[in-house]
Amino acid sequence: MDIHYGSDKNGLLCGYLFEGGAPGVPLDLAQAIAWLGNDRAKNAADFVWLHFNLSDAAAEACIRKQLPDVVPEFFEALHEGSRSTRIEDAHDTLIAVVNDVAYAFAFDPAEIASLWLNVGPHLAISARSHPLRSIDQMRDAVKNGKPLASSVAFLNTLLHEQGDVLVRIVRDATVKVDVIEDKFLVGRLQNRRADLGQLRRVLVRLQRLLAPEPGALFRLLRLPPQWISEHDLEELRQVTEEFSLTIRDLAELKERIKLLQEEIAAQVSEQTNKSVFTLTMVTVLALPINIVAGLLGMNVGGIPLADHPHGFMSVVSMVGVFTGLAAWYLYRQRD
Repeated sequence: MDIHYGSDKNGLLCGYLFEGGAPGVPLDLAQAIAWLGNDRAKNAADFVWLHFNLSDAAAEACIRKQLPDVVPEFFEALHEGSRSTRIEDAHDTLIAVVNDVAYAFAFDPAEIASLWLNVGPHLAISARSHPLRSIDQMRDAVKNGKPLASSVAFLNTLLHEQGDVLVRIVRDATVKVDVIEDKFLVGRLQNRRADLGQLRRVLVRLQRLLAPEPGALFRLLRLPPQWISEHDLEELRQVTEEFSLTIRDLAELKERIKLLQEEIAAQVSEQTNKSVFTLTMVTVLALPINIVAGLLGMNVGGIPLADHPHGFMSVVSMVGVFTGLAAWYLYRQRD
């Protein structure tokens, strides 16, 4: 069977059957439905993974019509406004909203999108509107023969992939901040302030979307569905803890960027104050000569010292004295 990279007429991007812990076998939607309907063909941990492209208008309608095991909460999650990362138990089915970055992520907030999951004992459905890095890496790994022991193992592996992606993002962001900080220390900021602001906005959005909702995870880990094995539950708990540590590192990096922005703003403010003081100083020093030049330049009678042989030097001396007094005063007030 030919498995194409693009979605089929039902919006299905790929489908795999996992049996007995062996690598996944590609299958189409009809074969998946037939396998799900045959109870005698399934063991406890066997499952089918179907990955849909929601940008195809037929995808959601196909899931509603042809896959009755999908719970209504999955479709509610597709259309609700909140897209924070969470995993919830809905009628013994795990509903997950996982936020991920685009495959060619370039620290743009628009490159963060959501992936929706419906994970049951024998069926795992993932759906997304835009290509995302973690699920595409998962898809490549399965295509290259990666085995998955259960549907929850699929979810745990996906969360591990997302955690690795987030770690790389934090590492790359740290390198960018180090470069900007070095430029700041040598006084060569150029356009780095704008880059720093964009980087902080991306990290804020990542933290807001990727941080798992603690209440939902706590309820799931405390009262999990009966079909989840203890091993898979422990893996899910470890993934959640690792994810939380990465989110904490992200928050610390965001605070570091905030402090660096404050230092840059203080430096810019200091430079502005120095420029304003210099301009004020020049204006004040030029004030006496401008006033005298304006007075002596009036074309009226009675201008003093007009016929005095040393009148010019007297006026120059008077202007010099007033300019010196003004310079002395500004020098006293320079701090």
